[in-house]
Amino acid sequence: MDKQNVTIYDVAREAGVSMATVSRVLNGNSNVRQTTKEKVLQVIDNLDYRPNAVARGLASKKTTTVGVIIPDVTDGYFSSLARGIDDIATMYNYNIILANSDDNPGKEASVLNTLLGKQVDGIIFMGNEIDDHLRDEFKRSDCPIVLAGSVDVNNSVPSVNIDYVDAVMNETNRLIQHGNQKIAFVSGPLKQAINKDYRLKGYKKALNSNHIPFSDDLVFETTSTYEDGYNLADELIKKNITAAVVTNDELAAGLLNAMTDRGVVVPDDFEIFTSNNTKLAKMLRPQLSSITQPLYDIGAVAMRLLTKIMNQEKIDDKYVVLGYEIEERQSTK
Repeated sequence: MDKQNVTIYDVAREAGVSMATVSRVLNGNSNVRQTTKEKVLQVIDNLDYRPNAVARGLASKKTTTVGVIIPDVTDGYFSSLARGIDDIATMYNYNIILANSDDNPGKEASVLNTLLGKQVDGIIFMGNEIDDHLRDEFKRSDCPIVLAGSVDVNNSVPSVNIDYVDAVMNETNRLIQHGNQKIAFVSGPLKQAINKDYRLKGYKKALNSNHIPFSDDLVFETTSTYEDGYNLADELIKKNITAAVVTNDELAAGLLNAMTDRGVVVPDDFEIFTSNNTKLAKMLRPQLSSITQPLYDIGAVAMRLLTKIMNQEKIDDKYVVLGYEIEERQSTK
């Protein structure tokens, strides 16, 4: 038998079962007796049968494929989210097409359209900036879209996040309680809503509730890289700043190492709080205090929400806010 042309019909005939039974085995359905399952799997192995995803898609009017747009595959924050997405996708028999958008809104729109051209059933979008052009693209597509760990001030599509305002307010409050008056807000690009409309807002709220005047002089905008963090140290030392709230773990790593290289002892002379609690936070010495986001869960819940929308199931909440915690390690007192 030509292996290219082995069908589910051939497997069923050879195993002496119905096609529905073979289908149940392939989809991991537990409604099959163990002996039957083993027999079917043995036949699949013998015939070297490969389920045809396209044929399955035609039969069910679905390609069972989900597009995932990620701004930077190498960023631990987004790769942790992607793991949660992938595990739930597998559970519900969806394949994933992963697309890298280089954190560029212009490229994000073209990546979105490329995925739509591939007839995906749904899209999970992770990106740091959602502008009007991208919102228009979301609106134009008939495809369900869910944001994971990304914010849209307009709530144009369903999303799964933590309360970033509250989290940054919480960590800033702790630095104030440790006796710091001059606290830097070290941030990625402020044109990104997550930094300007959420994290910065949380930082300002903490200052305000502690009657500390806000100063633009203490806001440092960067491109979120290790080098940017490293290069900031001299300026922070010159301004007698004693602590920093940092929006990204790589930035925080750069700042920590530069302070250490200049003989500034963290946390005795300078305290650092970071935001994403990626592996990096625990690898550094001293270990970084951080907001801890349930990254895997954000990805998993976003994927589950997407499957519900794709299958037109009832949805209680389109804008899911998960809990966060604050983990104080050695970079704060």
